[in-house]
Amino acid sequence: MTVKVRYAPSPTGPLHIGGARTVLFNWLYARQNQGVMLVRSEDTDLERSDVKWEKEIGEALLWLGLSWDEGIIVGGERGPYRQTERLGSYQEYLAKLWLGGHVYYCFCTPEELEARRAESQQEQGGYNGRCRHLTPTEAQVKLDAGLRPAIRFKVPVDREVIFQDLIRGEVRVSTKDVSDFVIIKQDGIPTYNYAVVIDDITMKVTHIIRANEHLTNTPKQVLIYEALGEFMPEFAHVSLILDETGRKMSKRMGDMSVAAYIRRGYLPEAVVNFLALLGWSPQEPKEIFTTEELIAQFSLDRVSKSPAIFDFQKLDWMNNQYIMQSELPRLVELAVPVLEGQGVAASGFDKEWLGLVISVVRDELNNLSELGNFIAEFSADEVSLEEDAREHLAYQCTPAVLDEFVRRLEALSSVDQESVSALLKQLNKDLKAQMGVSGKLVFMPVRVALSGTTSGQELYHLVPLLGRERALKRIKHIRQLARV
Repeated sequence: MTVKVRYAPSPTGPLHIGGARTVLFNWLYARQNQGVMLVRSEDTDLERSDVKWEKEIGEALLWLGLSWDEGIIVGGERGPYRQTERLGSYQEYLAKLWLGGHVYYCFCTPEELEARRAESQQEQGGYNGRCRHLTPTEAQVKLDAGLRPAIRFKVPVDREVIFQDLIRGEVRVSTKDVSDFVIIKQDGIPTYNYAVVIDDITMKVTHIIRANEHLTNTPKQVLIYEALGEFMPEFAHVSLILDETGRKMSKRMGDMSVAAYIRRGYLPEAVVNFLALLGWSPQEPKEIFTTEELIAQFSLDRVSKSPAIFDFQKLDWMNNQYIMQSELPRLVELAVPVLEGQGVAASGFDKEWLGLVISVVRDELNNLSELGNFIAEFSADEVSLEEDAREHLAYQCTPAVLDEFVRRLEALSSVDQESVSALLKQLNKDLKAQMGVSGKLVFMPVRVALSGTTSGQELYHLVPLLGRERALKRIKHIRQLARV
């Protein structure tokens, strides 16, 4: 049997980071077992579903590198892959349920159901089965009167629903705790618990790996499988992801969408590596894994039953590791749209200069959006002078040091790291011989004149980043401020 897993988002919003973790676990399981990854769209929420969200979800998955073998966009022989295009298949299986006596018409109005829910706050219970015992004649009278019914599944009385969960083990639920549930709404649209089962049956899904919040839906779905006499896939319910305060991470938190992490300049391989370790424990005691290593090592029996904590600091650390390991041209290509989204590109930097910036500051970057601060810093013609830096401009030798540095910088044929490094070494050597000053007495006045502060990038990095013209402007401005 070929392993087949699926991800079936509702296109009512962007891909949430928790949803991305679910997709990843499905994808890793499929790839490890040489199986099939399916992506389809559960778009029966007609008011909220939008094709733009379907498109964004697909783009987010591809950005993560989680391509799929069948479904929306890529097609396949078991489509269509949107629920609103599959209404005929739901009716086909509904006929089987009618034939087996597993469903009935429910004519309860929304007002009556709401009153029942209000009563349920005082006494436990769901739908009270009011329409369950209508005779065919009674039901027909209501239909003839123009009443539009929903269709409910007739939950067996007083039995246990038992299924094996690949993460949680055996699960038992009494049908006393499962009231008759709607499978077709009054408008003819199937509900989630019915449509998802028919989709999984017709698309030959073998394993359902999904969030733990769906565990309460599983008994209802098991009952539908049993009523239809169909092959039942294996279930695996993955623990929730909590924030650092222990609260469930909400889909409505804007910074929790994958798109938000793209905009902030996280690398896709870092996000995948981080998500893989949310609730899954590898055999190897390390943190950084290639995709190939994740595929080779992933197993559902090492997925935790306990909630995972989303550690933002760990994500930043991991992203920094990938930034430091990545090829510079790739980082430049990834950084450009991030910076354009911040409006930073308007400052007019080119890719060669951006690459130079990244090469200098990459070990300080948690994400590529932080480049904006460095670009603003290196693009300024003037900087402020920090008070604790003034003392380094008060050395008796400072005017002569800065004059000589300016003269040599103006004469430099190429302002690159190698040339500036050689200039600084020779300047230090010559001033020591001519004036008896070297080291701090040479380099600190130059640093402060260029940056207004006593710390920062190495001077042989800073000067090429500023360029000759900007470096000279800064020195002139600081000297005027300090009257040097």
